[in-house]
Amino acid sequence: MSVFKFQAYDLVVCGAGPAGLMTAYTFAKMVGNSKKVLLLDKKEPWKEPIFCAEAVSTDRLSKLWPIDRSWVRGDISGIYFTSRKRYRAEFYSKNCGMILDRPKFHHSIADGCLNVGAECHFDTVVKKLSRNADGSWNLEVQPKGGEGETICAKAVVDATGPGSRLTRGIECLEGIESGDTDLEPAIFAVAEGIEHSREHIELFFGSEFPDGYGWIFPRDGVEVNIGFVLGKNVNREGTLRQRLLDFIAKDYPQAKVKAVYGGMIACGQSTRPMAMCGLFKAGDAASCMNPISRSGIVEALLCGTIVARSVNEWLDAKSESERECVERSVLDRWMKALGKSHLQLQRAKAGFNSITDEQFDRAAEKLSKLPREKQTLFRIFFTVLRTCPSLIWKMRSFIC
Repeated sequence: MSVFKFQAYDLVVCGAGPAGLMTAYTFAKMVGNSKKVLLLDKKEPWKEPIFCAEAVSTDRLSKLWPIDRSWVRGDISGIYFTSRKRYRAEFYSKNCGMILDRPKFHHSIADGCLNVGAECHFDTVVKKLSRNADGSWNLEVQPKGGEGETICAKAVVDATGPGSRLTRGIECLEGIESGDTDLEPAIFAVAEGIEHSREHIELFFGSEFPDGYGWIFPRDGVEVNIGFVLGKNVNREGTLRQRLLDFIAKDYPQAKVKAVYGGMIACGQSTRPMAMCGLFKAGDAASCMNPISRSGIVEALLCGTIVARSVNEWLDAKSESERECVERSVLDRWMKALGKSHLQLQRAKAGFNSITDEQFDRAAEKLSKLPREKQTLFRIFFTVLRTCPSLIWKMRSFIC
């Protein structure tokens, strides 16, 4: 007996990260009972370790999803920009951001999906995707503990993450965004015994993290998320894990590492199409992360809303030419929302990466001597402008 309510759906969303959850929620809420939507993931999105530092802008998140304090670990009121010599420049702004409890946050959106009528299966692997002669899609799926099935969809959203394999080798999708723009290695540990401010993120810049940066994100007042991301072309000696453990041991010898997680993240903005033939890309699968800060939670939520509305228009289109027009518009809509800003950062990335330890040390040292109340954006801007103009853009990607 099938575990699915139907054998054919208007929309099937593959992947229940922020982009997939938001796509399913927005679409189901928009269409009510007039269309059938199915959300699939191979695992429950609140039970597995989530590869993310969990920080978001309070203002940007609140415009996309109502904030519930039950899934907020704490509020962020500032960022320390720390140089190789460990000079600290502080940007302070009361309650400018928050640290999420990502599993609980995901659970909240998943509950929202169910409440608006989306069918959800968080124990189902999508094994193969193929297109039918009539333009619909077949999905070969494997529910946990059940037999393999084939379900049909008029439209499909790929929200399976960076470097998605779901759409590889499908002829009609040649040239579509593949979620692998600037894939970069990142690693972090959950650790205790690291002195930190519960209201600050700390970011480390310099040659020890070439073409990337290190970080400390507070979690619950005891644990922190400590890690780094490196440029994709960095010549890495040894393992990322050992490099992280060496960083922790050097700066925080009393730390206790509880777990280590690593992976690749898509850190670039491309201009490849985000939709073809009724297949839509969302979130990391669409390379929608900020190229400098590598932030992606709010970006994924925003992308999900854009894709959901576009899919609904695509399904309501009266002709093939109208559908093709909708598909082309997805990238345009994303570009208008955030993509153009990301492209600017992407083009300037090489310049950011060329900033020397000495330049950052010099700027951070000057700023570190100022009282907090004087470390305003205005003062940071002019201090950094005199010392190293390109640092302005590096900082801007984190605080805007």
